[in-house]
Amino acid sequence: MDNNETMKKAEKKTRHKKPVANVKIIPLGGLAQIGMNMTVIETRDDIIVVDCGIAFPSDDMPGVDKIIPDITYLKRNIDKIRGFVITHGHEDHIGALPYVLKELAIPVYGTRLTIELIRDKLNKEGVKKHKMHIVNFGSTISLGNLEVEFIKTNHSIQDAAALAITTPVGKIIHTGDFKVDYTPVFGDRIDLPRFSELGQEGILAVLSDSTNATKSGFTMSEKTVGEKFDTIFATHTDKRIIIASYASNVDRVQQVLNIAAKYGRKVAIDGRSMKNTISIASKLGYVTIPDDTYIDTDKIDCYEDKELVIVATGSQGESMAALSRMSRGTHRFVSIGENDVIVFSSNPIPGNEKAVAEVINHLSEQHAEVIFQDAHVSGHACQEDLKLLYSLLRPKYAVPVHGDYRQRYAAKETIMKLGIEENNVYMLKDGDVLTITKKAAMVGGPVANGKIVIDMMGEPDIDGRALIDRQKLSNGGIIIISLNVDNKTKKWIPKPVIASLGITRSDGTERLFTSIKEEIKKMMDAKPVCPESEQKSIRNKLNRDLEHFIHEKTRLDTIVFSTITEVGGFE
Repeated sequence: MDNNETMKKAEKKTRHKKPVANVKIIPLGGLAQIGMNMTVIETRDDIIVVDCGIAFPSDDMPGVDKIIPDITYLKRNIDKIRGFVITHGHEDHIGALPYVLKELAIPVYGTRLTIELIRDKLNKEGVKKHKMHIVNFGSTISLGNLEVEFIKTNHSIQDAAALAITTPVGKIIHTGDFKVDYTPVFGDRIDLPRFSELGQEGILAVLSDSTNATKSGFTMSEKTVGEKFDTIFATHTDKRIIIASYASNVDRVQQVLNIAAKYGRKVAIDGRSMKNTISIASKLGYVTIPDDTYIDTDKIDCYEDKELVIVATGSQGESMAALSRMSRGTHRFVSIGENDVIVFSSNPIPGNEKAVAEVINHLSEQHAEVIFQDAHVSGHACQEDLKLLYSLLRPKYAVPVHGDYRQRYAAKETIMKLGIEENNVYMLKDGDVLTITKKAAMVGGPVANGKIVIDMMGEPDIDGRALIDRQKLSNGGIIIISLNVDNKTKKWIPKPVIASLGITRSDGTERLFTSIKEEIKKMMDAKPVCPESEQKSIRNKLNRDLEHFIHEKTRLDTIVFSTITEVGGFE
């Protein structure tokens, strides 16, 4: 048998060889910051997407309202996607859905409260008649060759779920955001027996919440906040109490309602997002409002301070939130004074510390008492919570998610203490492709990933150009140059007009303008004729050259905008 015949047989054998079964884990967001959570679970024929959230802009992102993940990879694989599977109803897990579902008509699956919050959000954004499915805890749904079981967990919002995802090569657990709460305010505690059963069946990999992985011990129960509230109410009987919390923390509001009823106070909820969430939760039975307790915000003046509790948004220092407006004296119904006790029932999200401190300072200037400690517990797992869950599940592989690198590395160190080998704990980046077979795992990629900013008008800035321009404007201002061309000869007319915005007027500025005019003159001398067909390219080159020139002179990233106008001849 000659070599050619041997090669043909080998090729034939290879063609008929069954492909090795595998599953791919591809984070498209959530691994560089808190927020923008989105993870692809992919087999040869099917994809599910876990969560679809936003991140909030930093101070250096002027005009940006929110940030969503780049979904280029999903668009390229649209035919394989069987559904979005959502762990819970927080913005960093559902907030991008109105934008993504406008481009991807994919069904959404989640627990009852989660789906109703999504439905309300889609309706407000004009995304109607989208397929959404409510899944009960303990139920399993089939999405192609993937099966997803919803498991009860505890978090700072009701109906939070972990996901047990059955793949051709084994089970993957996505914890979602969770903590172990043995005494939840509402509903059942985390389903630890089911996690134990799954661990006995065998777990391939766990994707676990890392938010509080730097903190030792267990996360405290939500009920401890109620005990703190009770103390505050008991010791401030003659004062008005204002409690600032996250808009979505339904259990926190429930505790305020219960304790207010105990002390005979009325409760007003201030903040559109919080009102909306509580309204939906109340209709579904997740919040019980005691009789004759709730009042509208515009009825506050009808009651004495000692009869009132106000629950407000703005615990993160958001400029337009209720508490921020109170602190600045711009609120329609609430004026802060020395008879107010303001309780921050939250911790600042990293990056919000400055804004929160500013609100506290404004409140203090108005002689209010501000309580900032011990009135909040987290909804995320600390180290002992993580140890407990991993001890029950005993996975082969671990992937810390939902956190920045520092938080995820702390989770890695905690996980390794339980005997999971370091080589089996994967510190992925957004866009990485973790491919797992029955025998091995490896990291490849990256696939297309990134951030899409959404401006205050709700429009996506796909290439980031608008954001770059805004950053340059905030840093270096804008210089506008008006050039004139003789409409008959197409020759330049001397003496361009230069104006500026956002640039300090000084002797240095005048010298800069003189230098700019000299650079323009050089351009005119080098190219004395400016035909209409070349005006656009001349203008663009002039803008680029002058931006570079100004940066060399001043170190400022200034925007240069030039115009060329043809005017009547001057011969």
